[in-house]
Order: sequence, then structure tokens, then C-alpha cells
Amino acid sequence: MYNSNFDFYDKTSLKSYNLNETMRYQLNMLEQLDVYTRRHCENVANLTCRLCEHLHCQKGFTEYCTICAYLHDIGKLFIPSEILQKPGKLSDKEYEIMKTHTTLGYNMCMKDLKLRPYAAGTLYHHEALNGTGYPNGLTKKDIPYEGQIIRVADEYDAIVSKRQYKSHIGISDTLKILIENANQGKNNPLIVRKLLKVVVEDIEYEIFLTQSYVDDLKSELKRFEQIEKYKIHMEKAKKEKDKNYYLEGIKLLLKNAETLQNYPSILEEYKKAYHTRKDIIDNLYNEIKIIKKLKV
Repeated sequence: MYNSNFDFYDKTSLKSYNLNETMRYQLNMLEQLDVYTRRHCENVANLTCRLCEHLHCQKGFTEYCTICAYLHDIGKLFIPSEILQKPGKLSDKEYEIMKTHTTLGYNMCMKDLKLRPYAAGTLYHHEALNGTGYPNGLTKKDIPYEGQIIRVADEYDAIVSKRQYKSHIGISDTLKILIENANQGKNNPLIVRKLLKVVVEDIEYEIFLTQSYVDDLKSELKRFEQIEKYKIHMEKAKKEKDKNYYLEGIKLLLKNAETLQNYPSILEEYKKAYHTRKDIIDNLYNEIKIIKKLKV
């Protein structure tokens, strides 16, 4: 019924994964959350699934852990919107209210027979291995493995979303925070190491997509280069028939709304896009180098 490998960053996988009626019920609970929280839950589930695969978890545990991750913030349904959606820093009192989403979510899951098997994600995802987490200040021996995995995925996505990265450039700064938390005994070092691998995979995929676009741009630039050559020949031509010959060649090379008058400005846009994407690729490769040097 399920695929052997899950890639929740590919939305088509979710369609094939979400076949079971009970599972649809669990995932549809997210529809009650605000858009930001729902997207965060989806991201954390995606990342949790991939972390489980890199940790070589069994298929059944990966499925279970992923659903736990989807539901991990379901308790935020009961947090007042003025606190949940506050743009600035929460006051101490507001933060204490926010922290109750763990137990509120847990209680909600325990009261629902379909959600009860996945209550661990709601309760344990903010517990830290050194006992500094909440709601119960548990230490490593008392924090289920799924809680340790979801904590890392949750922390990573929360920082990434807050900083609103448009690319993976600079993402190593986020990873350094998680590594520091691992060094302080809050995060499981093994899980953080696997996170580094997942992020490198994502960067490599971004490079692949960007390079594909660069290749398309390069092809377009070659086309414009040919147009430029024809234009020069046309301007140098003495005979009218020769001028018309090169003009017809230019017309065949022009696309869509391009004209002999506006193509120079369009060419400049292509050049700018080409160099911008090339710089992005260089920066992404540099980001991979930085991440591979990070030690957990």
C-alpha cells in the first residue's frame, strides 16, 4: 500500500502515501490550523520522514513518526490567535501560554481514538535531552526517539521559516545553531548529523534545478548572439535583397513578443538572469563546502 521510499518534498508522494482512510483523517486535522502553522507541520513531517530514512529506521516507524510530525503542533488550535500570530517577541506570560500547545495537543490526541497512537509527537517535540525542554523537563532516557527526531526537524524549519530563506544560501548559519544545541546536550547529535546530509541533498537538488535554468538561458543567449550577427550583416549589406535575407533570418529567430526594436533590452534581461543564477550556483557550492566542514 505504501512506497518503500518517501520524499515528502515531492507533493506527488503525498498523494500516493495518503491512501488509508484513517490516515486521511489524521492529515485532514491540519486543515483546522492557520496557514502558517499548517505549512510548518507539513515541512516538519517532510523533514522527519527524510531524517528517518537517513537514520535507517524501519518502514513502519518512519510512517508512524511522519504522522506524529504532522500532528506535532495540533495543540496550537487552542492557542489564542493574538499570541500564535504575534509578529514580535512573546512576553514571558505569552510564552508560557504558547508552551501549553504541547499538552493541549497531547490531550486532544488522547481523547480521539484515531489520533491517540500519534500523541507522542505533540507531547515530546520540545523536550531536550539535557532536561531543559518542556513541558516536563525530561532527559534523554525518557524522551522517545520520535520526539528526538521531530525536535530537530521542528527547530530547523522554525528557524528557516523565520529567516525566510529564498535559497539555501546562508543556511549553514541555521545548522550551526542546531549543532550548538547538540553540543549543549539539547539535541541528539546523530540526528543533527543526518540533518546536515538532508540539507546537502536539498542544496544539490537546488543546484540541479538552477543549472537546468542556466542551460536554458545559455541556449537563449546563443539565439540572441545569432540575431546580433544577422543584424550586423544586415546593416553592412549593400543590396536590398541581402538586407531582406538577414532580416528574414532575424524574424525566424525572434520568439513571442520579441521584435527587432525590443530584443536588445530582452537580451540584457537574459544576461542579467544568467549571471545571477551562475552566482547562486557558485554560492550554493560554497554553502555545501561550509556544511561539510561542520562538526557535530
